Amino acid sequence: MHRWSKLFVPTLREAPTDAEVASHKFLLRAGYIRQLGAGLYNYLFLGQRSLNKVIGIVREEMDKIGQEFFLPALLPRELWEESGRWTGMGDNMFRLKDRKGADLCLGMTHEEIMTAIARNELRSYKQLPQIWYQIQTKFRDEPRPKSGLLRVRQFMMKDSYSFDLDAAGLDKSYSQHDGVYRAIFKRCGLKFVAVEADSGAMGGSQSQEFMVYTDAGEDLIASCPVCGYAANLEKATSRLEAVAEMEPTGDGMPELVSTPGCAAITDVAAFFKISPASDIKCVAYMALKRGAGKAKDTWHGVAVFLRGDHQVNETKLLGAIKGAELRTMQAEELEQYFKGPAGYLGPVGLTHDDKPLGEGLTVVLDKSLEGRKNLVCGANKLDYHLRNVVPGRDFAWTLSADIRNVNEGESCPVDNCKGVLVVGRAVEVGHIFKLGYKYTESMGARVLDVNGKEVMPIMGCYGIGIERILTAAIEQSNDANGFCLPSSIAPFTVIVTVTNIADAMLRETGEKIAAELEAAGLDVLLDDRDERAGVKFKDADLVGIPYRINVGKKTASGQVELVSRAKASSVDVAIPEVVAQVKQRVLEEKLLAESS
Repeated sequence: MHRWSKLFVPTLREAPTDAEVASHKFLLRAGYIRQLGAGLYNYLFLGQRSLNKVIGIVREEMDKIGQEFFLPALLPRELWEESGRWTGMGDNMFRLKDRKGADLCLGMTHEEIMTAIARNELRSYKQLPQIWYQIQTKFRDEPRPKSGLLRVRQFMMKDSYSFDLDAAGLDKSYSQHDGVYRAIFKRCGLKFVAVEADSGAMGGSQSQEFMVYTDAGEDLIASCPVCGYAANLEKATSRLEAVAEMEPTGDGMPELVSTPGCAAITDVAAFFKISPASDIKCVAYMALKRGAGKAKDTWHGVAVFLRGDHQVNETKLLGAIKGAELRTMQAEELEQYFKGPAGYLGPVGLTHDDKPLGEGLTVVLDKSLEGRKNLVCGANKLDYHLRNVVPGRDFAWTLSADIRNVNEGESCPVDNCKGVLVVGRAVEVGHIFKLGYKYTESMGARVLDVNGKEVMPIMGCYGIGIERILTAAIEQSNDANGFCLPSSIAPFTVIVTVTNIADAMLRETGEKIAAELEAAGLDVLLDDRDERAGVKFKDADLVGIPYRINVGKKTASGQVELVSRAKASSVDVAIPEVVAQVKQRVLEEKLLAESS
């Protein structure tokens, strides 16, 4: 039996001033964690117990479809060179040298290592499919650690990898992970949504994120309440309503118009008496192209043109041009590529490259401008704009792609759906990817198929953030007094609070109830501290334990108070019935979570 008087649970009455989101504040106040450095945290007793329960659930569910491995966190450069990600990961990767000068890194993910095992050990289609997973510490040189455990430099992840003979096999492995992930998050008590997502540095053809809505989230999710469509803003699309085109002036060809002081979209729209949807916005970037092999990285000019009422989604843009990073063009670069100043940039007269990130300027047109006519744009000349501009007639581009953010209120992209999109913040707790042949091809993994022909296995990879499950659970269930975790991941299921430890009858009753709860298989914490009842109640509300049994004055009449933290409700229960009552509530909570 765990006794609070013997434990290290350093609760705080106030959160540190630099703690912003609810989970960060309460993890610190409840004594779950303490900060060691930027993005680095010590997990104390309560925090570690909760995380161990999360890991236990993840392991139980993953064991139904896969085999657990444990790989090094310290990794050699050579495998990352084979995949091309030694340079591709950029500054996000922690790198170091050993005493012999060999390059090493701290693992952010383990595609290369799992692929190397497959390359060395798998020989035949008879050995497929394979699903291998691990629960391991990962490292990321996060430039701006913040929000407690949501953006850190060291974290725990369940990462798994599937190897299949063909796309149909990958579909099955992907579907198996989807089912297991849903079971994991339900068992952890999370209210989650699965959304379409961008594959990012992992690569691949398809990916899906599992998100928990919270104002602390750094991701934006567009969803349709009518049909259930949901996608990360980095992937989301919408149907745009038709825009009434302006009537042409003069001969209908581009006309130079003096627009003194009209550098902002709102000023241009007011000057021409048009909607911002009829103004062509230009956003000028320099994009980093990773060098192949030992070639150096290079920067290239990119001009993006989209509607004046739209915003560039930089993740979509990087995916379209196959770039690694973006930064805003400086004044001298604007002069080099546009011969014009910021605020008056436009597409007419630009010379574009035929391929993205070539020697000249990459011009990207957002799909929403295709087929439009009689638009306004900058003239690449201070205080001047052009009108009557028609894309395709008056200027060309390197490529056209969907590179904009969808906006709340736009129409759902699903055929025949009449719904409109809403946008909300969310925390990512899991992500599954169809990697395809990205790693097996670059690293030379081969097996013999049924005809004895060498073929590449097709891969998937699948991640769960262990700490993110805990933080998401706190974000979705907290109040002014603290938070409440589901029984499945709380450090203890029930706390027995003896209101006056000096009273022998209360102390003995509390001890007896705690022992019976423990014998019934429940995780129980006995609060046997010599503290005022009010202090004990406040601490119990703070630390996330879902049920509390108050052993106080009513004990003399054979009753105790059973408090449900999630419902903020209490009921008097006869002492002989309290264990059964707690077990019943835990069971009901479990069944409700699994059926949701």
